[in-house]
Amino acid sequence: MAIFNRDSDDEVARGARAVVVHAETHGADRRDSDARLEEARGLALAIGIDVRAGHSFRVRDRKPATLFGSGQVDQIAMLVRQEEAELVIVDNALSPVQQSNLEKACEAKVIDRTGLILEIFGERAATNEGRLQVELAHLDYQAGRLVRSWTHLERQRGGFGFLGGPGETQIEADRRMIRDRMAKIRKELEQVTRTRGLHRARRQKAPWPVIALVGYTNAGKSTLFNRMTGADVMAEDLLFATLDPTMRQIALPGLDKAILSDTVGFVSDLPTQLIAAFRATLEEVLSADLIVHVRDIAHPDSEAQRDDVLDVLGALGVAGEGALSKDGEANEPVPMIEAWNKLDLLDGEAAALAQESAARRDDVVILSALTGEGVDALQRAISTRLTAGARVHRLRLGANDGAGLAWLHEHGEVLDAHVEDDAMLVEARLSDAAAAKFLKRERA
Repeated sequence: MAIFNRDSDDEVARGARAVVVHAETHGADRRDSDARLEEARGLALAIGIDVRAGHSFRVRDRKPATLFGSGQVDQIAMLVRQEEAELVIVDNALSPVQQSNLEKACEAKVIDRTGLILEIFGERAATNEGRLQVELAHLDYQAGRLVRSWTHLERQRGGFGFLGGPGETQIEADRRMIRDRMAKIRKELEQVTRTRGLHRARRQKAPWPVIALVGYTNAGKSTLFNRMTGADVMAEDLLFATLDPTMRQIALPGLDKAILSDTVGFVSDLPTQLIAAFRATLEEVLSADLIVHVRDIAHPDSEAQRDDVLDVLGALGVAGEGALSKDGEANEPVPMIEAWNKLDLLDGEAAALAQESAARRDDVVILSALTGEGVDALQRAISTRLTAGARVHRLRLGANDGAGLAWLHEHGEVLDAHVEDDAMLVEARLSDAAAAKFLKRERA
């Protein structure tokens, strides 16, 4: 895997020596500088970059040419020389001009936070859909950087008509090729979206609730998913260990069948290109009956991470004011439970405080997905929330209607069943949709 840069034929590969720098502006971030640098280091380590040093700079005014002040740029260049670094990772968004000027000043390759996250996504996407989404996001990102990164192609070219007429510059041709490729990818993703929509429509015809796990990257979603489903989804101590959505059938108290979905982790300053490209994937969250927001309660920036996740959900129209339904109409936000994960990493006093805080809320369950402590409580909380609108129905079945009784067990909670006068009398707690479907079955 190489960092995308066309200024040179040399590639920055795994093991490349790098320094990480961050521009801290007053009031722009809810995290302290050490936490930001540590996260940036984690992002770099996720694709095998050897981070030699990191430094945060207070920037009073963002410089249009370099982002950092001139003295700070000199310090970064000195840090690069001291560490013999080949790469500078700027944990901020850079304009093409800023990126180019920093490369010249540091005599090293420079990538910003967006480029780094795109590289991670490019390496981790496992499915064809995921690869298409990453490529679309990457092309969108690179389209605005042709002038910076392809300056050696700024020349006139002739042509035979189908590749551009006389006088077209190489950059114009390449920009056109990028646009064409993006249009082709969008068409392919539209087909994926239609297929996913058909699958979703089929799931909605059956009264099986869908539960979506969301959370900040590395919060423990995949570990919890594996704990609840018995699956073996990749769950490592790496940022963005999961990209492609995974869905499994699970059983819950009072619900013999439900669908659990593991989704991509969020991160602060998630590139807008990725939010747009992964919208089809994240629509699984939009169509969920319940969202379980998995939080790393042991992380010092847990509250800020929570806000970042809610910001992305808000941008998707899932949570907060202005929530939208699947057809774009105004809608109630999708119900949400917070799963405060990594209880096992808290010491006694911190764990007790967290337990006390969680106990004061009816939408929080504290747990450890790694050890399993509290997972049963989460499953009960999910079931209670999903069946909150269910009512007890008294039904009369044929004495030998084992299939009907099995259906009720599968789609609701059977409270009582006994045979009386050649009929089976059943009390079952069902949602309105399940009850209507059962009555339709009986009339058929």
